[in-house]
Amino acid sequence: MRSMHVIILIMFICLDYGWGKKMRWCTVSEQELKKCAELAKALVAVLPAAAVASYAKLSCIRAYSTTDCINKIRANHADMVTLDAGEVYTAVKQFDLIAVAKEIYSDGGCILSVAVVRNSSLDVRSLQSQRSCHTGLRWTAGWSLPLGFLLSRNYLTWSKQHPLSQAVSVFFNASCVPGASSVAPLLCALCQGQRSYIAHRNFHCETAHREPFFNSQGAIRCLKTGAGDVAFVDHTALGGIGEIEREEYRLLCPDGTRAPLSDYRSCNLGRGPGQAVVTRFSVRKIARKFLAAAQLAFGRRGSDRQRFQLFDSTMFSDADLLFKEVTEKLVILEDDRDISQVLGLDYVALLKGLGHEGSSLEDSVVRWCCISNAEQRKCEQWALSIKSDPLVCVRAVSMRDCVEKIKRDEVDAVSLDATHAYIAGQCGLVPVVTENYGKTCVTADGGAGEAAYSETAVLPSLVAVAVVKRSTRSVFFGNFQGRRSCHGHMYSPAGWLLPFTHPLSLERNNTSPCNPNQAYNEVFWKGCLPGSHGNLCKVCMGGTGEAPTKRCADNHNERYYGNLGALRCLVGDTSRKSYGDVAFLEQHNLESNILSLSPSGWADGWQSGDFELLCGDGRREPLSEWGNCNLGAVPANIIMTRPVLTSRVYDFLIKSQETLASNPDTGFSLFQSHQYGESDLLFKDATHCLTHTSHLNYRHILGEEFYRLAEEVFRCTHADILEFCNQDVCSIF
Repeated sequence: MRSMHVIILIMFICLDYGWGKKMRWCTVSEQELKKCAELAKALVAVLPAAAVASYAKLSCIRAYSTTDCINKIRANHADMVTLDAGEVYTAVKQFDLIAVAKEIYSDGGCILSVAVVRNSSLDVRSLQSQRSCHTGLRWTAGWSLPLGFLLSRNYLTWSKQHPLSQAVSVFFNASCVPGASSVAPLLCALCQGQRSYIAHRNFHCETAHREPFFNSQGAIRCLKTGAGDVAFVDHTALGGIGEIEREEYRLLCPDGTRAPLSDYRSCNLGRGPGQAVVTRFSVRKIARKFLAAAQLAFGRRGSDRQRFQLFDSTMFSDADLLFKEVTEKLVILEDDRDISQVLGLDYVALLKGLGHEGSSLEDSVVRWCCISNAEQRKCEQWALSIKSDPLVCVRAVSMRDCVEKIKRDEVDAVSLDATHAYIAGQCGLVPVVTENYGKTCVTADGGAGEAAYSETAVLPSLVAVAVVKRSTRSVFFGNFQGRRSCHGHMYSPAGWLLPFTHPLSLERNNTSPCNPNQAYNEVFWKGCLPGSHGNLCKVCMGGTGEAPTKRCADNHNERYYGNLGALRCLVGDTSRKSYGDVAFLEQHNLESNILSLSPSGWADGWQSGDFELLCGDGRREPLSEWGNCNLGAVPANIIMTRPVLTSRVYDFLIKSQETLASNPDTGFSLFQSHQYGESDLLFKDATHCLTHTSHLNYRHILGEEFYRLAEEVFRCTHADILEFCNQDVCSIF
């Protein structure tokens, strides 16, 4: 029955695209040419005589490298080839080809980059001056992912005034990077392919099987023969190392340890997309249907697998011919698939960061994310006050929007509160520095200063508090039912995450202990939780004439946003029409915010003594007792970016602080905001300096207790931004 389906599908191709249309597959070795020829014979064998007469045979084209294949397809001398994701990106973006199918493996559509060494004293931090074996220039597992990792940890330094290949050739003592001969001959020193001045006879350092160290199998061969000290390959190639010799090799883990080859899931340098088939736009439709027919007949569950196996190359004495051996199936891609959907946003951003598209204006600037008019003004003043690399201020509508824009490569960095840092970490962003709220900061030479970096400095946390007016004696924890609430903003640690872990109402049926939104909606009559909707927006005020915005916006344009906004919400505006009974906010700038109410014209006469703190056990205390009357610790804000940009953003921030510290007359302070009419703009006002933390995992910075609370809450709380971040190319097909 399945054979009949194959016949019908292939006959449809013939009728739809005319008689005698040939599909020409580009191959890069004699073995691959033989496998292609066998596929052509097998296709003819499964068709009836009438179909054979109408359907042209598969034609197999010989090329001397994958780059040659791209050129042949572009010039209409071939039609299809399977490429590594890095070359797919080049083929699509630079040569106007189109991806029509993607390989899917047993555990998804992605591969893991692993660094393999012989049992030795090497670790991932000591790779400089070693000999390296790579799958291919700009290839995912052998080039882009490991270099992105080395750059993100600052093990490899690269100035964008020079090509990345030059920095790599200086970093390693010697290398074999197939495909690098035309851009960086030094990266070909270890390669062993045949040399010739005639292009189609030269296989030295080419992306072709006659270069012995080409692709993952070749990079492992480079390591086995002793030519190299480390091989960067994809995890699917580890199965090619026999059981007897597996104990001779180890994986290098990001934390500096080594692990057995079987631990590749937890010990790798990153994840990226697998291979895909590309063709010209004009033949994309017939290419898709051809691939669908070939897979239906000869795939893992093909009706004619006994005749030919599409994903098996053992009978041709090689591996990964036409397709990877571990391919489970091909997913056919439709026209509406953008390259970022095929390869993934993180991977595309990585390639751009590595200069895959060449240099651009974006390479010379840092784009900072701003979420309000006030932040934009402060950011622009920052840009005018520094003499370091240019700063560009880019507008977003919320912290969540900033995370999405960074992932989309529309901005580069932002300071995120602890809950948003958790979200950003789930999205693949990484720490650069962390705000330090200590009174002094240790400089590199051991002195103290206000604008300094230190990798060993303690990272003090802040605390969340619940504030009420002293006059409202009937308000306390456990008695919030029917009250009005003021929260800093959606997902804020002090305004959203921590309060619901305390008893809000004795009457409330605790049916959803892990969903703050549901808890607040069940308890409070109404409130202002910027970024929310429904009753939790009814107390909000919206923006002013200077910053007009709809009510409940998740940024400073909403007058009840943030710590200062929650305080405004508690005291109410001058009309006294919209205010709350309790405010959930951070303690760090509470008293200064209270004192700012009068000069700002918001509300006159309020003093610290007019407010009290609510303790979780039902007590009320003066504001000065926040140390023993609070809702829990709030980890420091983290400045986060895409992994490949950590070094650039860090250098920018260091230069910024040095410039501002040496020029106090500029009148600009990175960590003060009241002159812009708000608080905590760009950075928290409690910040004294920024501490270098790019060597730490965001989970470590947040602390295990806070991380686990956030993890539990988001397990049952819907968040659009996490849905966006979890669109993984490994699983969406």
